[in-house]
Amino acid sequence: MKTVKDFVLSFWIPIVLILLWWVSASYGWINPYLLPPPENVWKAFVELIKEGELYRHISSSLYRSLGGYFLAVCIAFPLAYLFAKSQSAHQQGRIVLESLRMIPPLSLIPLLILWLGIGETAKIAIVLLASFFPIYLNAYSGFKQLDYRYGELAVMLKLSRWERIKHIEFPGALPSIFTGLRLGFGYSWRALVSAELIAASSGLGYLISDASEMARTDQVFVGILTIAVLGIVGDILFQYQMKKFAPWSQS
Repeated sequence: MKTVKDFVLSFWIPIVLILLWWVSASYGWINPYLLPPPENVWKAFVELIKEGELYRHISSSLYRSLGGYFLAVCIAFPLAYLFAKSQSAHQQGRIVLESLRMIPPLSLIPLLILWLGIGETAKIAIVLLASFFPIYLNAYSGFKQLDYRYGELAVMLKLSRWERIKHIEFPGALPSIFTGLRLGFGYSWRALVSAELIAASSGLGYLISDASEMARTDQVFVGILTIAVLGIVGDILFQYQMKKFAPWSQS
């Protein structure tokens, strides 16, 4: 019974929106060019699936998004830990990081093209810049706000630096770390469209841009909805992993 109730609470608004979309399209309340009927979008989806185009675009976008995202994770975690534990290092690097945080990644596209060319590296760099700061700031906050008694416990147990990180500091900061990972993943998807404007020939952002130029609004909707669905699936996976590895954070 609870499962049915949860399903209704989660999906009644999307279902109502789809019904309103179908009714408005069926009765011609909105120009079909601006808002194609749901059946046209479904036909475009099936067409792209049969041609193999959607798989190609999804795989390209996943490669760029996850590539930039994992690079951001590899850089953000050590930096967050260093700055949380060393006030001197944080003071020295703070101005540079704050300056970069205030610069929209999209504004760096001309420089990235000059420095990295128009290949995959520049696209991955944009995703990295977009997802880095949510991951870094949350990890930094998690390490910084650890209860001081954990440090005393580590001293009492005579733990090494690695043992302290593994058994005390990392588990204690895990809820904040997972929040940063979720936010960073969302930002990496949001950066896709701007990243795939750089001489791309594949990817969901390219699909949306190309379909818009060809006046294929139905394919534009396919691209947007695919990004939304994949993003939701990724977020659900993050929540599942958080419950699995940090069950104490659910309270």
